[in-house]
Amino acid sequence: MRDYPHMQKNYARARELMARNGNPTQWGDTFPKDDVVRDDIAQRRAMLLVDEVGGHERILAQFALCPGEDPTYHHIDGAWLDDDSYVTIHRIASSGLVKHAARDCIAWALKHYGNVRADTHPNNKAMQHVLETSGFARCGLIQLLDRPTDTTRIAYQRHEW
Repeated sequence: MRDYPHMQKNYARARELMARNGNPTQWGDTFPKDDVVRDDIAQRRAMLLVDEVGGHERILAQFALCPGEDPTYHHIDGAWLDDDSYVTIHRIASSGLVKHAARDCIAWALKHYGNVRADTHPNNKAMQHVLETSGFARCGLIQLLDRPTDTTRIAYQRHEW
């Protein structure tokens, strides 16, 4: 929880950056909500990419690493690469302190878990680029279950065989 304020700053930065780059609705002004971030921490899903400069630790990026089946992924307009066990990356955000922090988070997840899924908004061109240049396959479209509008997301998967 000591990192919570820094995580909230990173999420605020990500919301502003998305809005500035033509994607104002994916996270809007309030996503992820405080209780979601606190739950990520409590459930040990919150992953931090850190370094140390001058004896001080810095958070470079963060994401939620969610093991087990994601109910949102049960129905896809397209096809997943396989039905093997996977982890899902959600809520990735960078501090802006270094380049390629999101890519480094994704590389870590692939190295440690091998089969990774993610999704992003059709307007989030930056995340689509990061996923595609990280070797993820575009598998189709999914619909979010936790909101009434703006539910379509592009689904991705990479499986290190």
